[in-house]
Amino acid sequence: MVKHEELEGYVSQIHSAEQSPADIFVQAIEHLEPSELSLLLEALPIDERCQRWMQIPEELKAQVLVGMRYQARDVVISFLSSESLNMLLTGLDAESLIELSDNLTDDLINTAFRSLSLKEKELYRDASRFDPTAIGRYVDHQIITVPPNSKLKDVMLAIRRSGVEFIDHIYVVDRLGMYIGLLNLSYIFSETDEKTFIRGMIDSQVQAVKADTLLMEAADELEHSGLDSLPVVDEYNRLVGRITQRTALWIQKEALESRLMAQAGLKESADLFVPVWRGASSRAVWLGINLLTAFLASWTIGLFESVLSQVVALAVLMPVVASMGGISGTQTLTLIIRGIATGQVTFANALALAKQELGIAVINGVGWSVLIAVITYYWFGSLVIGVTIAIAVLLNIVIAALSGVYIPVVLDRLKIDPALSGAVILTTVTDVFGFLTFLGLGTLWLV
Repeated sequence: MVKHEELEGYVSQIHSAEQSPADIFVQAIEHLEPSELSLLLEALPIDERCQRWMQIPEELKAQVLVGMRYQARDVVISFLSSESLNMLLTGLDAESLIELSDNLTDDLINTAFRSLSLKEKELYRDASRFDPTAIGRYVDHQIITVPPNSKLKDVMLAIRRSGVEFIDHIYVVDRLGMYIGLLNLSYIFSETDEKTFIRGMIDSQVQAVKADTLLMEAADELEHSGLDSLPVVDEYNRLVGRITQRTALWIQKEALESRLMAQAGLKESADLFVPVWRGASSRAVWLGINLLTAFLASWTIGLFESVLSQVVALAVLMPVVASMGGISGTQTLTLIIRGIATGQVTFANALALAKQELGIAVINGVGWSVLIAVITYYWFGSLVIGVTIAIAVLLNIVIAALSGVYIPVVLDRLKIDPALSGAVILTTVTDVFGFLTFLGLGTLWLV
Protein backbone atom coordinates (compact mmCIF):
# COMPACT_ATOMS: atom_id res chain seq x y z
CA MET A 1 0.00 0.00 0.00
CA VAL A 2 2.85 2.37 0.80
CA LYS A 3 4.48 1.72 -2.56
CA HIS A 4 1.18 2.29 -4.37
CA GLU A 5 0.67 5.65 -2.67
CA GLU A 6 4.32 6.54 -3.28
CA LEU A 7 3.90 5.89 -7.02
CA GLU A 8 0.73 8.01 -7.08
CA GLY A 9 2.65 10.77 -5.36
CA TYR A 10 5.38 10.84 -8.00
CA VAL A 11 2.80 10.84 -10.81
CA SER A 12 1.00 13.78 -9.21
CA GLN A 13 4.20 15.75 -8.59
CA ILE A 14 5.48 15.31 -12.15
CA HIS A 15 2.17 16.55 -13.58
CA SER A 16 1.71 19.36 -11.04
CA ALA A 17 4.51 21.55 -12.53
CA GLU A 18 5.30 22.84 -9.01
CA GLN A 19 8.75 21.27 -9.21
CA SER A 20 11.02 20.24 -12.06
CA PRO A 21 9.91 16.82 -13.41
CA ALA A 22 13.60 15.94 -13.82
CA ASP A 23 14.25 16.53 -10.11
CA ILE A 24 11.19 14.56 -9.08
CA PHE A 25 12.21 11.66 -11.28
CA VAL A 26 15.67 11.59 -9.68
CA GLN A 27 13.93 11.06 -6.35
CA ALA A 28 11.76 8.34 -7.87
CA ILE A 29 14.85 6.50 -9.15
CA GLU A 30 16.28 6.51 -5.63
CA HIS A 31 13.13 5.21 -3.92
CA LEU A 32 11.29 2.99 -6.41
CA GLU A 33 12.05 -0.51 -7.64
CA PRO A 34 12.68 -0.96 -11.41
CA SER A 35 9.21 -2.48 -11.86
CA GLU A 36 7.67 0.59 -10.21
CA LEU A 37 9.74 2.90 -12.40
CA SER A 38 8.21 1.02 -15.35
CA LEU A 39 4.72 1.91 -14.11
CA LEU A 40 5.75 5.51 -13.51
CA LEU A 41 7.06 5.89 -17.07
CA GLU A 42 3.82 4.45 -18.47
CA ALA A 43 1.89 7.11 -16.52
CA LEU A 44 3.66 9.90 -18.43
CA PRO A 45 2.78 11.34 -21.87
CA ILE A 46 5.09 10.04 -24.57
CA ASP A 47 7.32 13.12 -24.87
CA GLU A 48 7.75 13.31 -21.11
CA ARG A 49 8.33 9.56 -20.91
CA CYS A 50 11.20 9.72 -23.40
CA GLN A 51 12.82 12.62 -21.54
CA ARG A 52 12.64 10.81 -18.22
CA TRP A 53 14.01 7.62 -19.80
CA MET A 54 17.28 9.43 -20.41
CA GLN A 55 17.66 9.91 -16.63
CA ILE A 56 17.52 6.22 -15.78
CA PRO A 57 20.95 4.78 -14.92
CA GLU A 58 22.32 2.43 -17.58
CA GLU A 59 22.41 -0.51 -15.16
CA LEU A 60 18.64 -0.19 -14.53
CA LYS A 61 17.38 0.45 -18.05
CA ALA A 62 17.05 -3.19 -19.07
CA GLN A 63 15.01 -4.05 -15.95
CA VAL A 64 12.77 -1.01 -16.38
CA LEU A 65 12.17 -1.75 -20.07
CA VAL A 66 11.30 -5.38 -19.36
CA GLY A 67 8.79 -4.26 -16.72
CA MET A 68 6.84 -2.08 -19.16
CA ARG A 69 3.84 -3.26 -21.17
CA TYR A 70 4.27 -4.04 -24.84
CA GLN A 71 2.97 -0.78 -26.37
CA ALA A 72 4.68 1.48 -23.83
CA ARG A 73 7.92 -0.46 -24.28
CA ASP A 74 7.63 -0.13 -28.06
CA VAL A 75 7.47 3.66 -27.73
CA VAL A 76 10.74 3.74 -25.78
CA ILE A 77 12.50 1.37 -28.18
CA SER A 78 11.47 3.47 -31.17
CA PHE A 79 12.84 6.56 -29.40
CA LEU A 80 16.31 5.08 -28.81
CA SER A 81 19.18 5.67 -31.20
CA SER A 82 20.88 2.65 -32.76
CA GLU A 83 23.88 3.13 -30.50
CA SER A 84 21.77 3.37 -27.33
CA LEU A 85 19.66 0.39 -28.34
CA ASN A 86 22.69 -1.78 -29.08
CA MET A 87 24.23 -0.81 -25.73
CA LEU A 88 21.00 -1.73 -23.96
CA LEU A 89 20.64 -5.06 -25.74
CA THR A 90 24.20 -6.16 -25.06
CA GLY A 91 23.48 -6.01 -21.34
CA LEU A 92 20.48 -8.36 -21.38
CA ASP A 93 20.23 -11.84 -19.92
CA ALA A 94 18.31 -14.68 -21.57
CA GLU A 95 15.06 -14.13 -19.65
CA SER A 96 15.01 -10.41 -20.46
CA LEU A 97 15.67 -11.10 -24.13
CA ILE A 98 12.77 -13.56 -24.22
CA GLU A 99 10.49 -10.92 -22.68
CA LEU A 100 11.59 -8.23 -25.16
CA SER A 101 11.72 -10.43 -28.26
CA ASP A 102 8.20 -9.48 -29.40
CA ASN A 103 9.29 -5.82 -29.56
CA LEU A 104 12.53 -6.46 -31.46
CA THR A 105 13.37 -7.19 -35.07
CA ASP A 106 15.27 -10.35 -35.95
CA ASP A 107 18.45 -8.30 -36.45
CA LEU A 108 18.18 -6.77 -32.99
CA ILE A 109 17.48 -10.16 -31.42
CA ASN A 110 20.59 -11.57 -33.13
CA THR A 111 22.63 -8.62 -31.87
CA ALA A 112 21.50 -9.24 -28.31
CA PHE A 113 21.95 -13.00 -28.65
CA ARG A 114 25.57 -12.67 -29.73
CA SER A 115 26.39 -10.77 -26.54
CA LEU A 116 25.03 -13.52 -24.27
CA SER A 117 27.34 -15.92 -22.46
CA LEU A 118 27.36 -19.55 -23.58
CA LYS A 119 25.11 -20.52 -20.67
CA GLU A 120 22.66 -17.67 -21.38
CA LYS A 121 22.57 -18.60 -25.08
CA GLU A 122 21.61 -22.12 -24.13
CA LEU A 123 18.87 -20.82 -21.81
CA TYR A 124 17.54 -18.55 -24.53
CA ARG A 125 17.44 -21.38 -27.08
CA ASP A 126 15.60 -23.60 -24.59
CA ALA A 127 13.03 -20.91 -23.73
CA SER A 128 12.43 -19.79 -27.32
CA ARG A 129 11.46 -23.34 -28.27
CA PHE A 130 8.19 -22.91 -26.44
CA ASP A 131 5.10 -20.97 -27.40
CA PRO A 132 4.53 -17.61 -25.64
CA THR A 133 1.47 -19.15 -23.97
CA ALA A 134 3.47 -22.08 -22.50
CA ILE A 135 5.17 -22.10 -19.09
CA GLY A 136 8.40 -23.44 -20.57
CA ARG A 137 9.10 -20.02 -22.02
CA TYR A 138 9.04 -18.28 -18.64
CA VAL A 139 10.55 -20.76 -16.19
CA ASP A 140 12.91 -19.67 -13.45
CA HIS A 141 16.38 -21.01 -14.24
CA GLN A 142 17.77 -20.19 -10.79
CA ILE A 143 17.80 -23.77 -9.54
CA ILE A 144 20.28 -26.12 -7.91
CA THR A 145 20.68 -29.62 -9.32
CA VAL A 146 22.64 -32.60 -8.01
CA PRO A 147 23.09 -36.18 -9.27
CA PRO A 148 21.38 -39.05 -7.39
CA ASN A 149 24.67 -40.50 -6.13
CA SER A 150 25.59 -37.30 -4.26
CA LYS A 151 26.48 -37.14 -0.60
CA LEU A 152 25.12 -34.56 1.78
CA LYS A 153 28.40 -32.61 1.70
CA ASP A 154 28.10 -32.34 -2.10
CA VAL A 155 24.64 -30.84 -1.74
CA MET A 156 25.81 -28.32 0.86
CA LEU A 157 28.71 -27.31 -1.39
CA ALA A 158 26.31 -26.85 -4.33
CA ILE A 159 24.12 -24.59 -2.20
CA ARG A 160 27.05 -22.43 -1.12
CA ARG A 161 28.32 -22.03 -4.68
CA SER A 162 24.97 -21.49 -6.38
CA GLY A 163 24.26 -17.82 -5.66
CA VAL A 164 20.54 -18.63 -5.93
CA GLU A 165 18.43 -16.19 -3.88
CA PHE A 166 15.35 -18.33 -3.31
CA ILE A 167 15.95 -22.00 -2.46
CA ASP A 168 13.11 -24.25 -1.40
CA HIS A 169 14.16 -27.50 -3.06
CA ILE A 170 17.24 -29.12 -4.53
CA TYR A 171 16.47 -30.92 -7.79
CA VAL A 172 17.90 -34.35 -8.48
CA VAL A 173 18.69 -35.15 -12.13
CA ASP A 174 20.64 -37.91 -13.85
CA ARG A 175 23.64 -37.32 -16.13
CA LEU A 176 21.32 -36.58 -19.08
CA GLY A 177 19.40 -33.94 -17.11
CA MET A 178 16.33 -36.15 -16.60
CA TYR A 179 14.25 -35.17 -13.58
CA ILE A 180 14.27 -37.80 -10.82
CA GLY A 181 12.90 -36.00 -7.78
CA LEU A 182 13.68 -33.30 -5.27
CA LEU A 183 15.25 -32.80 -1.88
CA ASN A 184 13.48 -30.86 0.84
CA LEU A 185 15.72 -28.44 2.71
CA SER A 186 14.28 -29.65 6.02
CA TYR A 187 15.64 -33.16 5.33
CA ILE A 188 19.03 -31.79 4.37
CA PHE A 189 19.52 -29.61 7.43
CA SER A 190 18.18 -32.23 9.82
CA GLU A 191 20.89 -34.68 8.79
CA THR A 192 24.22 -34.23 10.61
CA ASP A 193 26.44 -36.73 8.83
CA GLU A 194 27.89 -35.05 5.71
CA LYS A 195 28.92 -38.43 4.29
CA THR A 196 25.31 -39.60 4.08
CA PHE A 197 24.11 -40.40 0.56
CA ILE A 198 20.98 -38.55 -0.51
CA ARG A 199 19.24 -41.53 -2.15
CA GLY A 200 16.97 -42.09 0.82
CA MET A 201 16.00 -38.39 0.99
CA ILE A 202 14.79 -38.01 -2.61
CA ASP A 203 11.07 -37.24 -2.92
CA SER A 204 10.03 -38.71 -6.27
CA GLN A 205 6.30 -38.19 -5.67
CA VAL A 206 6.27 -34.51 -6.69
CA GLN A 207 5.02 -34.40 -10.28
CA ALA A 208 6.78 -32.01 -12.62
CA VAL A 209 4.85 -29.57 -14.83
CA LYS A 210 5.17 -30.16 -18.55
CA ALA A 211 6.89 -27.26 -20.30
CA ASP A 212 4.15 -26.98 -22.95
CA THR A 213 1.44 -26.52 -20.30
CA LEU A 214 -0.58 -23.33 -20.72
CA LEU A 215 0.37 -20.55 -18.32
CA MET A 216 -2.82 -20.49 -16.26
CA GLU A 217 -2.92 -24.29 -16.04
CA ALA A 218 0.67 -24.31 -14.77
CA ALA A 219 -0.18 -21.65 -12.18
CA ASP A 220 -3.17 -23.73 -11.06
CA GLU A 221 -0.99 -26.84 -10.73
CA LEU A 222 1.40 -24.97 -8.46
CA GLU A 223 -1.46 -23.58 -6.38
CA HIS A 224 -2.98 -27.03 -5.87
CA SER A 225 0.38 -28.62 -5.04
CA GLY A 226 0.75 -26.62 -1.83
CA LEU A 227 4.45 -26.04 -2.62
CA ASP A 228 6.36 -22.82 -3.23
CA SER A 229 7.67 -24.08 -6.58
CA LEU A 230 7.38 -27.00 -8.98
CA PRO A 231 9.90 -28.43 -11.46
CA VAL A 232 9.20 -27.93 -15.16
CA VAL A 233 10.30 -30.60 -17.65
CA ASP A 234 10.28 -30.86 -21.45
CA GLU A 235 8.77 -33.65 -23.55
CA TYR A 236 11.76 -35.89 -22.74
CA ASN A 237 11.46 -35.31 -18.97
CA ARG A 238 14.55 -33.11 -18.94
CA LEU A 239 14.49 -30.45 -16.24
CA VAL A 240 14.28 -26.97 -17.82
CA GLY A 241 13.58 -24.89 -14.72
CA ARG A 242 10.87 -24.26 -12.16
CA ILE A 243 7.66 -22.31 -11.74
CA THR A 244 7.58 -20.27 -8.53
CA GLN A 245 4.80 -18.53 -6.65
CA ARG A 246 6.15 -15.26 -7.99
CA THR A 247 5.72 -16.48 -11.57
CA ALA A 248 2.26 -17.85 -10.79
CA LEU A 249 1.19 -14.50 -9.31
CA TRP A 250 2.45 -12.71 -12.44
CA ILE A 251 0.49 -15.14 -14.65
CA GLN A 252 -2.73 -14.66 -12.68
CA LYS A 253 -2.33 -10.88 -12.65
CA GLU A 254 -1.79 -10.79 -16.41
CA ALA A 255 -4.79 -13.05 -17.00
CA LEU A 256 -7.06 -10.93 -14.79
CA GLU A 257 -5.92 -7.73 -16.45
CA SER A 258 -6.35 -9.28 -19.89
CA ARG A 259 -9.93 -10.31 -19.12
CA LEU A 260 -10.73 -6.86 -17.78
CA MET A 261 -9.38 -5.14 -20.89
CA ALA A 262 -10.99 -7.65 -23.22
CA GLN A 263 -14.42 -6.66 -21.92
CA ALA A 264 -13.92 -3.33 -23.70
CA GLY A 265 -12.20 -4.78 -26.76
CA LEU A 266 -8.74 -3.65 -25.62
CA LYS A 267 -5.49 -5.54 -25.29
CA GLU A 268 -3.82 -6.05 -21.92
CA SER A 269 -0.70 -4.34 -23.26
CA ALA A 270 -2.56 -1.12 -24.13
CA ASP A 271 -0.61 2.04 -23.31
CA LEU A 272 -2.27 4.87 -21.37
CA PHE A 273 -0.62 7.38 -23.72
CA VAL A 274 -0.58 5.40 -26.94
CA PRO A 275 -0.22 7.66 -30.01
CA VAL A 276 -3.66 8.99 -30.92
CA TRP A 277 -3.82 7.42 -34.38
CA ARG A 278 -2.73 4.02 -33.07
CA GLY A 279 -5.17 4.25 -30.18
CA ALA A 280 -7.99 5.19 -32.54
CA SER A 281 -7.27 2.32 -34.94
CA SER A 282 -7.00 -0.27 -32.16
CA ARG A 283 -10.41 0.70 -30.79
CA ALA A 284 -12.10 1.19 -34.17
CA VAL A 285 -12.57 -2.53 -34.70
CA TRP A 286 -14.55 -2.94 -31.50
CA LEU A 287 -16.60 0.13 -32.31
CA GLY A 288 -17.34 -1.35 -35.73
CA ILE A 289 -18.49 -4.64 -34.21
CA ASN A 290 -20.65 -2.73 -31.76
CA LEU A 291 -22.10 -0.71 -34.63
CA LEU A 292 -23.26 -3.88 -36.36
CA THR A 293 -25.13 -5.04 -33.26
CA ALA A 294 -26.61 -1.56 -32.78
CA PHE A 295 -27.90 -1.44 -36.35
CA LEU A 296 -29.34 -4.92 -35.92
CA ALA A 297 -31.51 -3.64 -33.05
CA SER A 298 -32.46 -0.58 -35.08
CA TRP A 299 -33.25 -2.71 -38.15
CA THR A 300 -35.58 -4.89 -36.08
CA ILE A 301 -37.56 -1.84 -34.98
CA GLY A 302 -37.38 -0.43 -38.49
CA LEU A 303 -39.25 -3.40 -39.91
CA PHE A 304 -42.37 -1.47 -38.96
CA GLU A 305 -41.33 1.80 -40.60
CA SER A 306 -43.95 1.56 -43.33
CA VAL A 307 -46.64 2.33 -40.80
CA LEU A 308 -44.67 4.90 -38.84
CA SER A 309 -44.36 8.59 -39.44
CA GLN A 310 -41.01 10.24 -40.18
CA VAL A 311 -40.49 11.39 -36.60
CA VAL A 312 -40.69 7.81 -35.34
CA ALA A 313 -37.50 7.16 -37.35
CA LEU A 314 -35.72 8.94 -34.54
CA ALA A 315 -36.90 6.28 -32.08
CA VAL A 316 -35.70 3.59 -34.47
CA LEU A 317 -32.18 5.06 -34.51
CA MET A 318 -31.87 5.93 -30.81
CA PRO A 319 -30.10 2.65 -29.88
CA VAL A 320 -27.30 3.52 -32.33
CA VAL A 321 -26.54 6.81 -30.59
CA ALA A 322 -26.62 5.31 -27.10
CA SER A 323 -24.64 2.22 -28.02
CA MET A 324 -21.80 4.02 -29.81
CA GLY A 325 -21.36 6.38 -26.87
CA GLY A 326 -21.58 3.50 -24.40
CA ILE A 327 -18.84 1.34 -25.93
CA SER A 328 -16.52 4.30 -26.50
CA GLY A 329 -16.89 5.37 -22.88
CA THR A 330 -16.43 1.82 -21.62
CA GLN A 331 -13.10 1.52 -23.44
CA THR A 332 -11.81 4.69 -21.80
CA LEU A 333 -13.30 3.77 -18.43
CA THR A 334 -11.60 0.36 -18.43
CA LEU A 335 -8.21 1.84 -19.31
CA ILE A 336 -8.47 4.48 -16.57
CA ILE A 337 -9.66 2.02 -13.92
CA ARG A 338 -6.65 -0.17 -14.63
CA GLY A 339 -4.40 2.88 -14.32
CA ILE A 340 -5.96 3.81 -10.98
CA ALA A 341 -5.48 0.25 -9.72
CA THR A 342 -1.75 0.38 -10.54
CA GLY A 343 -1.28 3.91 -9.22
CA GLN A 344 -0.58 5.39 -12.66
CA VAL A 345 -3.70 7.57 -12.85
CA THR A 346 -4.43 10.35 -10.38
CA PHE A 347 -6.37 13.60 -10.36
CA ALA A 348 -3.11 15.32 -11.36
CA ASN A 349 -2.69 13.63 -14.74
CA ALA A 350 -6.42 13.40 -15.52
CA LEU A 351 -6.28 16.50 -17.72
CA ALA A 352 -3.45 15.05 -19.83
CA LEU A 353 -5.38 11.81 -20.17
CA ALA A 354 -8.57 13.69 -21.05
CA LYS A 355 -6.74 15.45 -23.91
CA GLN A 356 -5.41 12.09 -25.09
CA GLU A 357 -8.84 10.44 -25.01
CA LEU A 358 -10.47 13.48 -26.60
CA GLY A 359 -8.18 13.15 -29.62
CA ILE A 360 -8.98 9.46 -30.01
CA ALA A 361 -12.70 10.14 -29.59
CA VAL A 362 -12.75 12.88 -32.24
CA ILE A 363 -10.98 10.68 -34.80
CA ASN A 364 -13.25 7.70 -34.21
CA GLY A 365 -16.33 9.90 -33.80
CA VAL A 366 -15.88 11.69 -37.11
CA GLY A 367 -15.16 8.46 -39.00
CA TRP A 368 -18.08 6.47 -37.64
CA SER A 369 -20.57 9.34 -37.64
CA VAL A 370 -19.99 9.90 -41.36
CA LEU A 371 -20.54 6.21 -42.05
CA ILE A 372 -23.68 6.19 -39.91
CA ALA A 373 -25.00 9.28 -41.72
CA VAL A 374 -24.53 7.63 -45.12
CA ILE A 375 -26.27 4.43 -44.01
CA THR A 376 -29.10 6.43 -42.43
CA TYR A 377 -29.57 8.52 -45.58
CA TYR A 378 -29.96 5.46 -47.79
CA TRP A 379 -32.13 3.73 -45.21
CA PHE A 380 -34.63 6.53 -44.61
CA GLY A 381 -34.00 8.73 -47.63
CA SER A 382 -33.62 11.81 -45.41
CA LEU A 383 -30.48 13.93 -45.39
CA VAL A 384 -31.68 15.81 -42.29
CA ILE A 385 -32.03 12.62 -40.26
CA GLY A 386 -28.61 11.45 -41.46
CA VAL A 387 -26.94 14.72 -40.39
CA THR A 388 -28.86 14.69 -37.10
CA ILE A 389 -27.66 11.24 -36.06
CA ALA A 390 -24.09 11.98 -37.25
CA ILE A 391 -23.82 15.04 -34.99
CA ALA A 392 -25.43 13.20 -32.09
CA VAL A 393 -23.06 10.21 -32.40
CA LEU A 394 -19.97 12.43 -32.64
CA LEU A 395 -20.94 14.50 -29.59
CA ASN A 396 -21.90 11.42 -27.58
CA ILE A 397 -18.58 9.67 -28.30
CA VAL A 398 -16.69 12.80 -27.20
CA ILE A 399 -18.73 13.13 -24.00
CA ALA A 400 -18.32 9.41 -23.35
CA ALA A 401 -14.53 9.65 -23.64
CA LEU A 402 -14.32 12.60 -21.24
CA SER A 403 -16.72 10.88 -18.86
CA GLY A 404 -14.64 7.71 -19.06
CA VAL A 405 -11.65 9.68 -17.76
CA TYR A 406 -13.25 11.86 -15.11
CA ILE A 407 -15.93 9.57 -13.65
CA PRO A 408 -13.47 6.97 -12.27
CA VAL A 409 -10.96 9.66 -11.23
CA VAL A 410 -13.61 11.61 -9.29
CA LEU A 411 -15.01 8.44 -7.74
CA ASP A 412 -11.52 7.42 -6.64
CA ARG A 413 -11.04 10.90 -5.21
CA LEU A 414 -14.25 10.40 -3.21
CA LYS A 415 -12.96 6.99 -1.99
CA ILE A 416 -15.59 5.15 -4.04
CA ASP A 417 -14.47 2.09 -5.99
CA PRO A 418 -14.76 3.10 -9.68
CA ALA A 419 -14.69 -0.54 -10.78
CA LEU A 420 -18.02 -1.13 -9.04
CA SER A 421 -19.98 2.01 -9.91
CA GLY A 422 -18.12 3.65 -12.79
CA ALA A 423 -19.85 1.66 -15.54
CA VAL A 424 -23.33 2.38 -14.19
CA ILE A 425 -22.72 6.14 -14.04
CA LEU A 426 -21.04 6.16 -17.43
CA THR A 427 -23.97 4.32 -19.06
CA THR A 428 -26.42 6.79 -17.55
CA VAL A 429 -24.41 9.79 -18.79
CA THR A 430 -24.02 8.50 -22.34
CA ASP A 431 -27.65 7.37 -22.62
CA VAL A 432 -29.14 10.59 -21.27
CA PHE A 433 -26.81 12.88 -23.22
CA GLY A 434 -27.17 10.83 -26.39
CA PHE A 435 -30.95 10.80 -26.30
CA LEU A 436 -31.23 14.49 -25.42
CA THR A 437 -28.86 15.50 -28.22
CA PHE A 438 -30.41 13.28 -30.87
CA LEU A 439 -34.06 13.90 -30.03
CA GLY A 440 -33.41 17.58 -29.33
CA LEU A 441 -31.86 18.15 -32.76
CA GLY A 442 -34.57 16.03 -34.36
CA THR A 443 -37.29 18.06 -32.74
CA LEU A 444 -35.60 21.29 -33.78
CA TRP A 445 -35.14 20.32 -37.43
CA LEU A 446 -37.99 17.89 -38.19
CA VAL A 447 -41.01 19.03 -36.22
